[in-house]
Amino acid sequence: ASRSGRFLRLCEEWPVEETKRQRDLGSVLRQRVAQAFREGENTPISDPEACDQMYESLVRIHTNFYKNKYPRLKDTTFTGVTVEDCRVILATDILKQMEDMKKGTWKRLREKFSAKKPEEDLK
Repeated sequence: ASRSGRFLRLCEEWPVEETKRQRDLGSVLRQRVAQAFREGENTPISDPEACDQMYESLVRIHTNFYKNKYPRLKDTTFTGVTVEDCRVILATDILKQMEDMKKGTWKRLREKFSAKKPEEDLK
């Protein structure tokens, strides 16, 4: 199989996390593959060995190779946070809410009532 075909199949299999809009590995992988193989199978590859190594590394991540090779005793971190808790915390909407909470009251009010973007005030 061609290198571009293998990468495209991997992209199709790779799940997209909707809670991490444009920040998840699946989206980044799709963008990079599209960029790297603009000409499809006719794309010249400067370093085929490095390309194959990258593909194999991505396959290991996708298939949870190391997770299966080195199973954990518990599905939590030392803090007791579970995988699901981490997913919720890292969701784009939650991160945006946390960023909004960090802003001062005056800045939030200015943004709310100002027609201009706050970046324009800094000019």
